Amino acid sequence: MSYTGKILLSMFLGISFGSLINIFFFDNFFAILLSEILSALGEIFISSLKLMVVPLVFFSLIVGVAQIENSSKLGSISIKAVCLYLATTSIAIASALFFASLFDIGSGIGLSTDLEFSAPSAPSLKEVFVSIFPSNPIRSMAEGEMLQIIVFSLLIGFGVKALSNKNEKIISFFQSGNNLMLKIVEIIIWFAPYGIFCLLSDIFSKIGFSIITDLASYFVLLVLVLLFHGFIIYSFFLYFFTRLSPLIFFKNLKEVIFFAFSTSSSSATMPLTLKTAKDKLGVDQSVASFTIPLGATINMDGTAIMQGVATVFIAQAYGIDLAMSDFLLVILTATLASIGTAGVPGVGLIMLAMVLQQVGLPVEGIALIIGVDRLLDMLRTSVNVCGDSMIACIISSSENSLKQEIYYGRS
Repeated sequence: MSYTGKILLSMFLGISFGSLINIFFFDNFFAILLSEILSALGEIFISSLKLMVVPLVFFSLIVGVAQIENSSKLGSISIKAVCLYLATTSIAIASALFFASLFDIGSGIGLSTDLEFSAPSAPSLKEVFVSIFPSNPIRSMAEGEMLQIIVFSLLIGFGVKALSNKNEKIISFFQSGNNLMLKIVEIIIWFAPYGIFCLLSDIFSKIGFSIITDLASYFVLLVLVLLFHGFIIYSFFLYFFTRLSPLIFFKNLKEVIFFAFSTSSSSATMPLTLKTAKDKLGVDQSVASFTIPLGATINMDGTAIMQGVATVFIAQAYGIDLAMSDFLLVILTATLASIGTAGVPGVGLIMLAMVLQQVGLPVEGIALIIGVDRLLDMLRTSVNVCGDSMIACIISSSENSLKQEIYYGRS
């Protein structure tokens, strides 16, 4: 059986097994014990993946920068990446607002503001900007502050590059480190089907499918908008800028998509995303090493879509009309917040709380959608990693460094 087949089988078995436990054995002592065991094994698998993120990004980015012949190329890559990420996020939130308003999913609920929800406060703009630059790189690595790690790796990469002819041994060291990390990632990913089974079994044993019926209109619409953005918008961007086949893109990326869906974490999926971008999509290492980690940190198209649909749903549920100026404010706030809240725990709910406050909606309304958010987060993550990979392909193509023979499987 192919690796993709194993992942799909593990997903099906995990969802089925977890759902059966939820339906027939939810309060059974042995079912609870089994759920705890599955949860522990799943968390170990996720921790093993996250363990590799920092060293892989660190070594990969240093090697990529050191091998760039023209230093201005990195500036070009950076500007393109940020602009594209902001553009796709803006389109994501705009389309979410449009479809949510069109289908009127929250009208008739007629809720009052007696629900309670509290989200951590979002950092100020100054704090966001200052926090990008590390004062202690070791602490940044220990805490997984990805933007700080990227900045530190860039500085080392430029330093290695500045050593001119004396840098061959240093580059060889970092290249060996990068190869070692990739090999360890391959070993961990070999266990992915088992880890995915444990993760999904645990999730569905606790929440089951019945919760979807309580918010069916919200759930279905959000899924449809996520699929629209992931397949239609991304395909348009990819073909418009590169003339590459979107069908080949999604075929080459299918393992990453399933993996992201199962783990619900862009960071945990990052090692596989990096490997796939270089080995199956033909993205140049210097481009992939920068755009993929950056995208995993600031690219939140899936979360932006959730914010748009949730904002309209909550407004309609409370009988509050939103003006066109409110819609524009939602787009602006959500787009900027995708960068402004990078690396903050519970980022999706923090961003939504910020958006609701900006347009005068009750933050307590978030309590309405928390029940199904865990399931939707799985699909949001898949959309996010597709966006990271798509933009990596566009930028690599614009820099004339995309290996199309790899992309089309001719090598």
